[in-house]
Amino acid sequence: MKKLYPILFALVIIPAISYTQDLHKIALEKAEDIEEKVIEWRRHFHENPELSNREYKTGEKIAEHLKDLGLEVETGVAHTGVVAVLKGGKPGPVVGLRADIDALPVTERNDLSFKSEVVTEYNGQETGVMHACGHDTHIAIMMGVAEVFSEMKEDIPGTIKFIFQPAEEGVPAGERGGAKMMVEEGVLKNPDVEAIFGLHINAGTTVGHIKYKQEGIMAASDRFTINIKGKQAHGSTPWASVDPIAVSAQIINSLQYIVSRNAELTKEAAVVTVGIMKAGNRFNIIPETAMLEGTIRTLDEGMREMIHEKIRLTAENIAEIAGATVEVEIVENAPLTYNDIDLTNKMVSSFQKTVGEDKLHLMKAVTGAEDFSYFQNQIPGLYFFIGGRPELEPEGRALGGHHTPDFYIDESGMLTGVKAFINLTLDYMEAEK
Repeated sequence: MKKLYPILFALVIIPAISYTQDLHKIALEKAEDIEEKVIEWRRHFHENPELSNREYKTGEKIAEHLKDLGLEVETGVAHTGVVAVLKGGKPGPVVGLRADIDALPVTERNDLSFKSEVVTEYNGQETGVMHACGHDTHIAIMMGVAEVFSEMKEDIPGTIKFIFQPAEEGVPAGERGGAKMMVEEGVLKNPDVEAIFGLHINAGTTVGHIKYKQEGIMAASDRFTINIKGKQAHGSTPWASVDPIAVSAQIINSLQYIVSRNAELTKEAAVVTVGIMKAGNRFNIIPETAMLEGTIRTLDEGMREMIHEKIRLTAENIAEIAGATVEVEIVENAPLTYNDIDLTNKMVSSFQKTVGEDKLHLMKAVTGAEDFSYFQNQIPGLYFFIGGRPELEPEGRALGGHHTPDFYIDESGMLTGVKAFINLTLDYMEAEK
């Protein structure tokens, strides 16, 4: 009887291994076949961008595609989000895949046949609207993954939840939205997602490459507002005023000392940036009020708390010396984007399978932020970067970075994203069976 064990083992195990390999092969071949579709979808979304919490037509286009694939589709999640469920024909775990769908108030300068010409009003100013961070590629990538898996639905050993998330760039003032609202509305429940994967195309990484990191990969992001109240006077008699513009200048300069002289930068990076300064309406009037607004980026919770405290103390003390008053408000935008250690280590082989060991890179944390972190606060999650920079730069032009009018992506990089999501999903399902 003992002599039969190896034969029985072969009969049971070898077909299973072959089945898994065939599943990957079929899925990756299908990914190659729909690359042109993925590019077409990306160009549509790039030409028709919509701002955070206003992604109405974007959501409609996504939902229409998912319904055509026969998936269970829910719309209006966190205002404009779309969620679809694909139940595989075989039992297995529930895997979440996420793509963000919103654009930015940026006027595009690229000379493209599908250049955005959309114009809107944002914060009281006329501006163009542009997918200046690559979310259009994320949508197209995940629409492609959904199509691939829907065509082999009966062979999928588990369930996939496709989460198309609005408002990653931040909700308009006074509104709710984004990943936080999706979590609050139960997007990770019914069916309960066990692990979630998210990606971001990167304009500084060459196409065909992947970057990842265990633990903290992107910073926590907080938004601060400092309202300064002084005393208005004629510009010719500054001694009769309490000048909120001068107070603002002192606060701005002093905020830079928080990072340079208080943050332990050999431990982790930290950033305090003032992005908005508003005051006055005439050249010869010292106004009564001024407003500063900016961002805080941290990779360490203790450092985050220290910076919050120092911003309040700095603003309050400078204002008091000048005879002004201040109100400081600090609002959390996103926690630290933290890649689960066990999940990340388990999925490294999936990345290697996608691009090869020579094109897989362990990166350092960056001070950009991602509200994907709200999903990771609930369940194990893995966030990574795929390359979007051309191997050879186009002649006569400089390639712009994220959130700039010249932001540019090589569309051939999207296939890496499709394949990465496919490999991560199937490998996780097989590992958890």
